[in-house]
Amino acid sequence: MPPDGVLVTAPPLLADGPHDTLPPFSPAVLVTEASLDTWLTLALLLVAAAYLYGVHRLHVRGDRWPVSRTLLFLVGGLGIVAVATVSGLGAYDDTLFSAHMVQHMLLSMVAPIFLALGAPVTLALRTLPLPPRKALLAVLHSGPVKVLTFPLIPFALFIGSPYALYFSGWYQATLENRLLHELLHVHFLAVGCLFFWPLIGLDPLPGRVPYPLRALLMFLSMPFHAVLGLTIMQTQSIIAGDYYRRLATPWVNLASDQQVGGGLLWASGDLVSLLMLGALVVQWIKASEREAAREDRRLDRLEAQERQAG
Repeated sequence: MPPDGVLVTAPPLLADGPHDTLPPFSPAVLVTEASLDTWLTLALLLVAAAYLYGVHRLHVRGDRWPVSRTLLFLVGGLGIVAVATVSGLGAYDDTLFSAHMVQHMLLSMVAPIFLALGAPVTLALRTLPLPPRKALLAVLHSGPVKVLTFPLIPFALFIGSPYALYFSGWYQATLENRLLHELLHVHFLAVGCLFFWPLIGLDPLPGRVPYPLRALLMFLSMPFHAVLGLTIMQTQSIIAGDYYRRLATPWVNLASDQQVGGGLLWASGDLVSLLMLGALVVQWIKASEREAAREDRRLDRLEAQERQAG
């Protein structure tokens, strides 16, 4: 019992404003509740500007850069990060478990794929001046990067960290602390990039393995998110329930919202994995065709040399 006259308050909530001012979630709130006056908006604009400047430098000196890569990076990659964080979805990510789960999927499984297909490292290596280019190459070939990109490390982080997050006190801690909340976004994006970039990306990064092993890693990762989604759906207790019950959101049914979040993870996780497995197979076929063409040219050169010698 606290002493008389002492007011005991609940821990401060993460959001700046009261949650009871948020209307029930609908597609319209993606626009009406967007918050563009944040450091993340500035960061996304700076990254986009740097990428476009690199493309411009290539064009000025007469080199080509595929328009598809630019669109994949800017619209598919940075655009999805923006939808997940600065649109109205970001306003609800600490109010609705289902909104958080959509954000989780976008940051860890969708945006990294488009960012990888945009090949920003290749663009940087082709446009940076010599000193920063050497520095970038030194970082890419450094010991820590080689360890982080060793295939089993990203695989373990990608499939293991969500279980550790949702079935421990860490998820509630990220809801109650703004810094941890922002770091969780960074974690989702970083782990997704570490996992997908060597598997499906176009950049010359360490950790790239032969296509059969890439397909195996992608295939093995598929059931883990489905199992996690089903486990969340069947969990009787509310994940981070102490936090969610303190919110003034009478329009939210916590149990139903948690089931929706688990169902989204279950369904979309398998769908994204299947699509990426298909894209990986397409890349594998194209790489095999290029290798066959190189081998044909080599054999043609040998045959020509033999005719000249004879």
